[in-house]
Amino acid sequence: MGGQSRDDRQIQNHPAVGSSISSSSVQPIDELPIKKRTGNIWTGVAHIITVVMGAGVLSLAWSTAQLGWIAGPLTMLLFAFVTFVSAISLCNCYRSPDPESGPKRNTSYLEAVRTILGPRSATVCGVFLRINYCKVGIVYTITAAVSMRAIQKSNCYHKEGHRAACGYGHTSYMLFFGIVQTVLSQIPNFRDIKWLSIIAAIMSFTYSIIGSALGLEKIIGNGNIKGNIGGVSTSTPAKKVWLVSQAIGDIAFAFPFSVILIEIQDTLKSPPPEKVTMKKASMTGISIATFFSICWGGFGYAAFGDSAPGNLLTGFGFFEPYWLIDFANACIILHLIGAYQVFSQPLFADLERWISKKFPNSGFMHHDYSLEAPWLPAFRLNLLRMCFRTTYVAFITGIAIAFPYFNQVVGVAGSITFWPLIVYFPVEMYIAQTKIGAWTKKWILLRAFSFACLLIMLFALVGSIEGLIEAKLG
Repeated sequence: MGGQSRDDRQIQNHPAVGSSISSSSVQPIDELPIKKRTGNIWTGVAHIITVVMGAGVLSLAWSTAQLGWIAGPLTMLLFAFVTFVSAISLCNCYRSPDPESGPKRNTSYLEAVRTILGPRSATVCGVFLRINYCKVGIVYTITAAVSMRAIQKSNCYHKEGHRAACGYGHTSYMLFFGIVQTVLSQIPNFRDIKWLSIIAAIMSFTYSIIGSALGLEKIIGNGNIKGNIGGVSTSTPAKKVWLVSQAIGDIAFAFPFSVILIEIQDTLKSPPPEKVTMKKASMTGISIATFFSICWGGFGYAAFGDSAPGNLLTGFGFFEPYWLIDFANACIILHLIGAYQVFSQPLFADLERWISKKFPNSGFMHHDYSLEAPWLPAFRLNLLRMCFRTTYVAFITGIAIAFPYFNQVVGVAGSITFWPLIVYFPVEMYIAQTKIGAWTKKWILLRAFSFACLLIMLFALVGSIEGLIEAKLG
């Protein structure tokens, strides 16, 4: 493991590595250059920060308000712990033993499930994975539109006063975001978006620091810390239960990145072994994200108490300085542009691979065309990629326009796939990989952990769906 792997040696010796494609050439996808893995711990951390410190962070002040001062931070720490356990388990699934040819790379989460647990589990996992990627795209489209609208509203409030109507729709912003994603979706694969992920990670840090600082400044201005142990009081116990369950769903959406961990690990160079680098990157990324999440939720709740907005930077608890709020929302938009691609590229690769196998002799499916323009690097255009990815982005944008409810959609999105993808499959793969015997102490502990997470997420899912229905009917 410490030296070069069989796959790395094949990449270095591949005749296509380093070759260029002329503007007139047409090559089958399988004959295009194989790229050497060049990622390191910091590119891994950048991918993790891009995913974890995303749209879910924006709702954490509201979630903390529903849960209260003790349960709110503890719930965030609990989900951070679950995510870390999942990440460590998955790091060991990147390579699987192969008696004939040595350790085999699993280049995606779905491939790892298929190799370790078998085709039936992979079929079920594939359904949840595709739902997960789609729901993340929907949430990011909604959130980007909310931030675009917030910039306009912030400028309006600054000019017209804080009590001005300043009403704006959301459809045009979602369409604009969809157009941007249609263009970026033509980037061939996950490894080619490293630069986009780094920019998105920087934007995450920037708006997280701004949001936390604005909350702290408001606490100082108030002269006291708002909030209480029980959280927001409601008219009925049932209403409180629904809000708590939705808050748990929101927090669940804020943490997991495990669904793309193996795709991130597949970008890392070796030596050292990829799992060593990935474990360090996971620890670093989750620790940073958890710190900012608790600051964001805590400062927001302390500043606004029971009236904490669903989205701290767009709910207009802050009006001034308007330019700083505009800048923070611009950072959110740039972050979401990159994060959308980090989540979408594994889905594109999975489905395009499946379509290509169904039509092995189709030039439309298998050929790339190199486009060259003055002062720009050559760009590979594939007709399947262009048509499929454009259709996908249009579909996601349409769903977002139909359900533009930030908090409710985040809650449903967080709870619907958390247990199967972040808990169940990683636990089952770990048990299979390490050959843990049935009814041993470790086996019982892992199964109890999985079952407890299932109950929590079912509770969160029911409450979040109730909130979404109420918002739609209201």
